[in-house]
Amino acid sequence: MSTKRVPMYRGHKLDDLVKMNMDSLIELLPSRRRRTLRRGLPPRQKKLLIKLRAARKSLRKGKEVVVRTHCRDMVILPEMIDLTIAVHNGKDFVRVKIIPQMIGHLLGEFSVTNKRVSHGSPGIGATKSSAYVPLK
Repeated sequence: MSTKRVPMYRGHKLDDLVKMNMDSLIELLPSRRRRTLRRGLPPRQKKLLIKLRAARKSLRKGKEVVVRTHCRDMVILPEMIDLTIAVHNGKDFVRVKIIPQMIGHLLGEFSVTNKRVSHGSPGIGATKSSAYVPLK
């Protein structure tokens, strides 16, 4: 018996969330996100939302579109589900596929800005004292 899991957010199905108006959706989000959205979207976030809606239309036509953005503080909304967004991490764009579990998070949380540092072993000329490190 295979029962398919229906994506839900705080007791509401994904289809209901997409159809929901912005005010009732905002009430479901955590307090910080509620405050952010109640104050209104800045122009750069509105521009991103317009691009995402255009990408949704082309996705329905069968075209895969990746929207690139520097807007890391955008709250992920239900209408962004199944879209691919390339989020800038300071150096390059990291592709993020939006899934239902990401609703209410920020885009920047999925594009890490720092890398793990792995230092090499010292060699000749690395420091003054490394001149006396014997080579194998």
